[in-house]
Amino acid sequence: MTPDRPTSPDPPPPQRPIRLATRGSPLALAQTYLAIDRCRAAFPDFAFEIRIIKTTGDRLQRASMAQTPALVSKGLFTKELETALLRNEADLAVHSLKDLPTELPSGLTLGAVLEREDARDVFVCRSAGSPLPTSTRAHASPLDALPPQATVATSSTRRREQLLELRPDLRVVQIRGNLSTRLDKLAHDPNLAATLLAAAGLRRLGYQLRPDGAIHGPPQHPAPPGLRVALLPISLMIPCVGQAAIGIETRADDPLAQSLCLRLDHDVTRACVTAERAFLRAMGGGCLSPVAAYAEVDFGLLRIEGVSFRSGSAARAAATGPLNAPESLGQKLASRLS
Repeated sequence: MTPDRPTSPDPPPPQRPIRLATRGSPLALAQTYLAIDRCRAAFPDFAFEIRIIKTTGDRLQRASMAQTPALVSKGLFTKELETALLRNEADLAVHSLKDLPTELPSGLTLGAVLEREDARDVFVCRSAGSPLPTSTRAHASPLDALPPQATVATSSTRRREQLLELRPDLRVVQIRGNLSTRLDKLAHDPNLAATLLAAAGLRRLGYQLRPDGAIHGPPQHPAPPGLRVALLPISLMIPCVGQAAIGIETRADDPLAQSLCLRLDHDVTRACVTAERAFLRAMGGGCLSPVAAYAEVDFGLLRIEGVSFRSGSAARAAATGPLNAPESLGQKLASRLS
């Protein structure tokens, strides 16, 4: 258990709405509406409004992520939102935490982390071919459904390396676009056999992942026919640092924003992602680095596991420590994989 946080009286409602900066993608907006719902539940007398800001990453939708590491390390999807905070054009910035660099600009802080969604990846493939393996088969993997030398689309370095570790015969190609665009590309490109997506993103957009492998989309984004899905266990595909968590960034000197974030912050998720981000910082990498880590609470202790492909082959390690020392735990894992 984490220690109880000190309580303080709620601040009075401000004279103007609290401004939340966000990207304009469907997923970014869905996450921002989740954040606003939490805000309104905690502060029903406050008014909130959304400020949509286009980021560099939004302007580079056709660029290869693997070819823009310098931009990503500086916040490909976050820099313009941070600029809005620093210019007092927004009070909160809502991020997919996996996109937020571990080093924040001076004057800004990670004010809150919302409770994490399912952090697993989803394997999506065409319905033609072998049946997806089920949990009743020992050591079965959804990847077994792919024929030899099949083409899998992903722009994630850590997904690519883990895929090739499991199936060295696969051909991995780049893919860009939002989640519905990637599903459409898979369904309509006969050269693609499968792709990997985040379960959290799909669910936040209203997609239903059925146990029988069916996927159903919301009315505004129906899933294309002919696709099957399977959740990949963490042990098979370690997520990227911060995956499935929503981070809220604020100015460090804004007491109103800090009071609001204090009510939104989820202690367990905060501890887990703090350990993961400490690991990534110690490894000296960004979201395109060939490393991955995932932390969870296990019997009152914080446990983190990670993988690194920095040396070419996979190096794996795990570490366990107290819940109130996530930074040192993440650093310990990095030291074992460096």
